[in-house]
Amino acid sequence: MTAHIVAMGGGGFGSGNPMLDRYALSLVAAERPRVCFVPTASGDDPGYVLEFYKAYAGYGCEPQVLNLFNREIADTRSFLLGMDMIYVGGGSTANMLAVWRLHGVDVALAEAWQEGVVMAGLSAGANCWFESSTTDSFLIGKADALADGLGFLTGSFCPHYSSEPERRPNYLSMVGTGRLPAGYACEDGTAVHFVGTELHTAVSVDGDAAAYRVTRDGERALEEALPLTTPS
Repeated sequence: MTAHIVAMGGGGFGSGNPMLDRYALSLVAAERPRVCFVPTASGDDPGYVLEFYKAYAGYGCEPQVLNLFNREIADTRSFLLGMDMIYVGGGSTANMLAVWRLHGVDVALAEAWQEGVVMAGLSAGANCWFESSTTDSFLIGKADALADGLGFLTGSFCPHYSSEPERRPNYLSMVGTGRLPAGYACEDGTAVHFVGTELHTAVSVDGDAAAYRVTRDGERALEEALPLTTPS
């Protein structure tokens, strides 16, 4: 089975631009995809869930939601394995990962990914797939290091690379000092698409937005802008 992850810096259905969502959906073979939204990072925010339902019903999908704060699904493993795509929403990365582990969702997601269920998400929903990331889970507006990801993908990830003032300088500092390993940074409107554990392409739906590979050279970080694909 081919494993896909589409990690978005920001955008998706909540931004009013559906093209990153549609790019992720293009990786699904089903005519009417079953897509599960996992809104744990936002505390299962009802308004966010409603936005998802409206958007994905409009995309011709069968939208489903996995709530964990008011859990109604007993067998989350079977539920997630029955999906064509799993979309993880934004919010608190640290809180989300802790809740997932309590409910066994981390293990179920790993199995679903290995079985070919397309994984996608933005912000916290992009951070989670990597070994580590930047997050403002501990203080709003302060981008800090979190070495607690699922580790499906090696290295680190930084979302909102240009839209939140602290993200870029903090990420460069953390990679440069070795606090975070080398990784990828995505501005809002961009995503990195992995097939298996290898980068396949970087995608942009905004002509001014970029995605980067960020590595360490001595005691400083180096940015390399990635070639971008524009989805049709």
